Amino acid sequence: MTTAPERNGTTSIAANGYGRPASPRIRLHRRRIAIDHPDQQAGERLLADALGAVDRDALHGILKQLMKASAIGQKPDEANLAFMVSMMKSIAPRDSIEAMLAAQMVAVHAMAMRSACRLAFIDDLAQQESATRALTRLARTFAAQTEALSRHRNSGERAITVQNLSVQDGGKAIVGNLTQHANMIVAEAGSNDGRQGAVA
Repeated sequence: MTTAPERNGTTSIAANGYGRPASPRIRLHRRRIAIDHPDQQAGERLLADALGAVDRDALHGILKQLMKASAIGQKPDEANLAFMVSMMKSIAPRDSIEAMLAAQMVAVHAMAMRSACRLAFIDDLAQQESATRALTRLARTFAAQTEALSRHRNSGERAITVQNLSVQDGGKAIVGNLTQHANMIVAEAGSNDGRQGAVA
């Protein structure tokens, strides 16, 4: 297949990765993964950093799992794999847990989109219901994975947003945007400094 040359805008985006160093692309050769970089070790390091892999074994393990998840009709698909790797890079996993979770997230997303495509072409009511259930489960799983990633990155803390606040006579208030996490101790009502209390 012959493709048209890339325009300058696409090339510049691919080259700088929106401010991140460019990492090499993945090529498939007879179900074998090849990292497209002139220096194989440097290419592996760049890709490992982008995918949150701690070493060569972790990198190749994640890539093989993504390759299997990219399969269309039992054959790994290079374009689908490139998309999945690109999405993992955009999630920017920072440790092994995030790397595994990001790989699961991109695989679940790919399956959800396949289910949505199947659903669009099904006429049989029973098959529509089955495909709808599968799509719903995958969408819920993806939402739960996104929440799990957020909790992991915030060390399990949940942010609390105060939308309504009343200050009584003699009380003190701070005006501005504040973020408070659930594990912080907040002064209780009746404290000596006269602040209105809240419990996280």
